Amino acid sequence: MDLSQVKLVVSDMDGTLLNTKGEVSPVFFELFNKLKSHGIHFVAASGRQYSSITNKLEDIVDDITIIAENGGIAKRGSEELIVTNLPSGAVNSCIDLLRKLEDVFVVLCGKNAAYIETQNSQFVDMFSEFYATYEIVDDLTKASKDDFLKIAVYHFDSSEKHVYPAVKHYEDSMQVKVSGQNWLDLSHPNANKGYALKMLQKQLGITKEETMVFGDYNNDLEMMELAHFSYAMENAHPNVVKVANFQTKSNDDYGVEFILEQLIAAKESSV
Repeated sequence: MDLSQVKLVVSDMDGTLLNTKGEVSPVFFELFNKLKSHGIHFVAASGRQYSSITNKLEDIVDDITIIAENGGIAKRGSEELIVTNLPSGAVNSCIDLLRKLEDVFVVLCGKNAAYIETQNSQFVDMFSEFYATYEIVDDLTKASKDDFLKIAVYHFDSSEKHVYPAVKHYEDSMQVKVSGQNWLDLSHPNANKGYALKMLQKQLGITKEETMVFGDYNNDLEMMELAHFSYAMENAHPNVVKVANFQTKSNDDYGVEFILEQLIAAKESSV
């Protein structure tokens, strides 16, 4: 396994680069500077809102690429690389269906802000960790002053068990992704992390054999397939473990940093 050929490192955020407290370790930022010195480009790829990701990675935002909203938007520094809106007419029909489900909370994710119509304090407290810029509105179907990238759906128990069966039929026309234990995302068919990563690889002239990817959940599957050095976290969903070529430690045990240290060592020994 020759890690010295890697030129691009891509990491999911929640359950991967972030620990269970939602923190990025100081060790990662030290390693990032070493990656940069070796000409390795870093990509943060997440279902999170763009501004939520930049809050976590504020000190390095100008030097990285961010794939946010599961590929709905991608930016390198201040340059906008891709914006993939929800299919026209999909928003209201999805919201109407989701409102009928019990204990489900709907987030309409726009380019400028996220929109919710609930004031449930338990949900809002949790939700604000993932969405730094948001508005509480009376009716999501009447929110129109934005470009909408996806609909995120939250269930306090299990999105895969309680939400996915009700929206599975949308897979004919939309991307339907169980993106975490509690989250499910509905978006444009092309709006996934892999689609955005493939465009970035082409733009940078970087191959699959030169790409390293870390992930833990189903919304990471497409980008896993674009990297020879694909790593499933120890805490990953079984689907991710099956697709990944390698495994690393859990997000609470510095699994990403553990491999990055090996990558940097390989780069230094090859000089």
